[in-house]
Amino acid sequence: MKSRKLLFAAAVLLAALTVILSACKKEPAPVTATPASAIPTEMLTETLPVTTTAPATTETTAVTTTAAPVNAVKVNATQSIVTLEKGLKTAKYQGDAGFSSFLSGGGAASDSALTDFLVKYVLKNNPEVIFKILSGGCSTVYSDGLFGRNFDWHTCEAMILVTSGSGYKSVSTVNLDFVNSSTDYDLTDDIIRLSSVYAPLDGMNEKGVCISVNMIPDGGATIGQSTGKTDLTTSTAVRLVLNKASSAKHAVELLKNYDLHSSYGYLVHFAICDPSGYSVAVEYINNKMYVTETRVLTNFYVAKERFGVGSKESKARYDTLNKALDAGEIKDAATMRDALAGVKADGSGTFSSTEWTAVYDMKNLTVTYYHRGNYKKGYTVSL
Repeated sequence: MKSRKLLFAAAVLLAALTVILSACKKEPAPVTATPASAIPTEMLTETLPVTTTAPATTETTAVTTTAAPVNAVKVNATQSIVTLEKGLKTAKYQGDAGFSSFLSGGGAASDSALTDFLVKYVLKNNPEVIFKILSGGCSTVYSDGLFGRNFDWHTCEAMILVTSGSGYKSVSTVNLDFVNSSTDYDLTDDIIRLSSVYAPLDGMNEKGVCISVNMIPDGGATIGQSTGKTDLTTSTAVRLVLNKASSAKHAVELLKNYDLHSSYGYLVHFAICDPSGYSVAVEYINNKMYVTETRVLTNFYVAKERFGVGSKESKARYDTLNKALDAGEIKDAATMRDALAGVKADGSGTFSSTEWTAVYDMKNLTVTYYHRGNYKKGYTVSL
């Protein structure tokens, strides 16, 4: 039988995470590096039309408009992949996605190794799978139980994924442009949903733990730990935290127990926080982990050992968000949204647009997404 080729989403999305890191930012709290040894809304009656891409199921997705303080649509994700608007979809994956088997089998020290696992687990050794990694940008900021994130990129297909049944329930965001197939093999919705579990770019779990990955341009520096521990790639590190971390401090302890290998050789760092107010950047310098308390993270190191090394452009975003925090301007979900709107991509830089802005409410376990710079309309998912 003719071998079918497909560009696999999970591994590709994995790669996306690394890339996205480049634009993500966090605010300047007192920088203390230590080496490591939306809104609850009331539903109204208006129902908005949605387009499903998986008509084979009878399950429907309820989408209803919600009340102030922010114009938002409440979204209940289902097993079908549902189109909310052009370029933005939602779905859920419920059940065992095989992540425990992935970890118990030693994890993956590279994107190709992750792809091999996904081919065996997801595609049952059928088609030949390949993937690619692209780069992107983002910004993150923490303020009193809220975590905000911009994903700066070129025009792409995004998906909001709700996951349960294998660890803590979580909501995360995936760039579906990293999932492509050849003309003789089409990815089914089931394959897209399952592979996307392994490729979150940011997210929050039911304990209110939030994580985002950002890239740091630092010459040829990369992350390739080799201490004999179970291996993780960039995106599977994000999935580990979403599935298992009961707090931000627990997330840091979890990551210490694994060897990290940055996807496609891109240097990354993680923004991690929880409702307690603990907000940190986890960074790797010469394969050693450093944990720094900070509220804002963009695309340069915040650990004192290399503070400021990275993207010069991202420092302006970092400063803007810090000033907003210092001035007390980020007080609720609406002002968090406005602060992120103030640092969105305007097309003049590397990336053409902010494809999504996510405002995570860690206390009420909701997240509201704003798509492609339209801050007058949001989509709210509740855990």
